[in-house]
Amino acid sequence: MSDDNSPISAREARRLFADFKTAPALVLAVSGGPDSVALMWLAARWQRSLARGPRLLVVTVDHGLRPEAAREAREVKRQAAALGLTHRTLRWRGAKPKTGLPAAAREARYRLLAQAACAAGASHVLTAHTRDDQAETLLMRLLRGSGIAGLSAMARLAERDGIVLARPLLDVPKSQLVATLKRAKLGFADDPTNRDTAFTRPRLRALLPQLATEGGDIRNLARLAARLARANAAVEVLADGAERFLRLRDRGDAPHDLGGRSFEAAGFAALPEEVRLRLLLRAINALGHEGPAELGKVESLLAALDQAIAGARTATKGRPALKQTLAGALISLAGGRIHVAPAPARRRKERIRKADAGGS
Repeated sequence: MSDDNSPISAREARRLFADFKTAPALVLAVSGGPDSVALMWLAARWQRSLARGPRLLVVTVDHGLRPEAAREAREVKRQAAALGLTHRTLRWRGAKPKTGLPAAAREARYRLLAQAACAAGASHVLTAHTRDDQAETLLMRLLRGSGIAGLSAMARLAERDGIVLARPLLDVPKSQLVATLKRAKLGFADDPTNRDTAFTRPRLRALLPQLATEGGDIRNLARLAARLARANAAVEVLADGAERFLRLRDRGDAPHDLGGRSFEAAGFAALPEEVRLRLLLRAINALGHEGPAELGKVESLLAALDQAIAGARTATKGRPALKQTLAGALISLAGGRIHVAPAPARRRKERIRKADAGGS
């Protein structure tokens, strides 16, 4: 295994891209920075080494946020052509939000990349996220109080809009990619927003040297993310088993929730807390219509649900022991069962309320 400052060899590149050699086509997300230019160069070299490799399409997303972006996209196009690759520039059009800009830009980028992949018949979109990115993502989510799933940071493979998002360089340090480009004598763009302390990621990046002196270097942080991903996968298996367990307890005579999900309350209460959280999250996110539920709010709901289950014997007969909405889902406890169903849309409820008020 090479050190963190040595170029990536042809043999290592074959290992990095081995899982994609039977794909019909691949989209390479290339912004022009060092990581993505290295991805493009390594993928092109790997493809040439195959007797019959996948078609490669290089895609650059211009977010329209910096005047230099158009010039950088043209440079990527020139580099792609020199490698014999097809290139497309996609633009994020329309109004840009005044807050949450990095997250909105990221969503737009992935949406455009997925659209390009579908149009090209590609099975995967490859991005150039590195070990450094993984460490920074872990820190960001740690400081935001994420749960195990969030602290797993970025997955090597993830499905998005019907396309597999792949990160083949996730175990590779950025320094190795820069060394690879230097040996290949390839230039790359320098995005000043990567150092703009108005954003969270650059501020945390500036702290990494200090963390490294205490043992919190990039390698150890990425290793922690991998271990948490392993634990998260185990909890997901337990949650799958718990769902099957609750269905078996129903024995086929449980009331059918049309358009919803239902759990036998006593069996649900016997499960570990983390598993119960997963089951609620799954149900709310599947049936709600207001986006993913916040973990903290689901934790509060679970606490209220546990209390309601414990006091259900003293509840008024025929009335729900608990009934509340979260993320567009309606959660209730009644008749010894937990029910999760889509909540009435707020706009519709508001129109009904206004109509009732006008008619009174």
